[in-house]
Amino acid sequence: MGVSRDDVMAALAGIRLPEGGSLVSQDMIRALTLDESADGLTVRFVIEAPSPEIARQIAPLQPLAESAVRALPGVHSVQAVTTAHGPAAKPAAPSLKIGQHPTPQQGGPQKLTGIDRIIAIGSGKGGVGKSTVSSNLAVALARQGRRVGLLDADIYGPSQPRMMGVNRRPASPDGKIIEPIVAHGVTMMSLGLMLKDDEAVIWRGPMIMGALQQLLTQVAWGELDILLIDLPPGTGDIQLTLCQRTQLTGAIVVSTPQDVALIDARKALDMFLKLKTPVLGLIENMSTFCCPNCGHETQIFGHGGVKADAARLDLPFLGELPLTLAVRQAGDSGTPIAATDAPEAEAYARLAHRLIAGGMA
Repeated sequence: MGVSRDDVMAALAGIRLPEGGSLVSQDMIRALTLDESADGLTVRFVIEAPSPEIARQIAPLQPLAESAVRALPGVHSVQAVTTAHGPAAKPAAPSLKIGQHPTPQQGGPQKLTGIDRIIAIGSGKGGVGKSTVSSNLAVALARQGRRVGLLDADIYGPSQPRMMGVNRRPASPDGKIIEPIVAHGVTMMSLGLMLKDDEAVIWRGPMIMGALQQLLTQVAWGELDILLIDLPPGTGDIQLTLCQRTQLTGAIVVSTPQDVALIDARKALDMFLKLKTPVLGLIENMSTFCCPNCGHETQIFGHGGVKADAARLDLPFLGELPLTLAVRQAGDSGTPIAATDAPEAEAYARLAHRLIAGGMA
């Protein structure tokens, strides 16, 4: 009989905490997955501490936990990451003002300290599922051991707080630096966390650009392998500001296969080209619809249009993502499908693996 989730949890239960209890008894194990391959079993999990301070204290326990799991028969490799969620007590609302005019910046695009790669995820038009792709890709990368950040840069319509299941306000003890929220192993920040429910953002361009600058530079992102930036649709002030002021690794463009969406996706590609931002690849979202009752697949928005465009433009095609009821329900519930072991999570896991294997994440 092979190794089970219970076997892994039993091994992790032997890792004792300095203050008493274990990683398991203190409910610190998240996103546990077991993947079988020809080489053997790969085990992945996240150690989520209740605060950044405790995460630093227990960091030496991560290699012990990996060794304990690796010692189980049949386990080929172990991938773990230690992270932290926000403080249990209600944090003080940030006193800094969001939406001020941007401050002058010397030189060209700036690198963010502690972040290895920054990837913008864009689309030419709304409604193609870009935010769903962003949240699920972030979680899928975290489940594969990457240190991931997610910035919701859709200032007018932030949706990541709902999709990531976060409703608490971030803290800013000094009124200058914002402490981001950690959810599903992903460090995330959104203007939506700092607004009242249903409160509209009615700002002109300079305030929008200033807000983006603050969310990039006044958030304590920490050490990250990759920061994903969920851009708003279109080719406006936020995209221009980001590409001109931040040193991006590149951009990924999401589109559905239908012609109407592709027309606008090509405009997004042209924008990144003119701003000298490398396009890392294209994703075809809502590629097929699978009926949850009978299993029949229907190509509601057509099929293959994004792949054909990628070939025509000599750009990488990163893959197809299906349109499923489970993905929508998971996003609305605050637990991205990629955070589960549902069959629908596999497409996002494959996408994350391809980015990692290609050195993009």
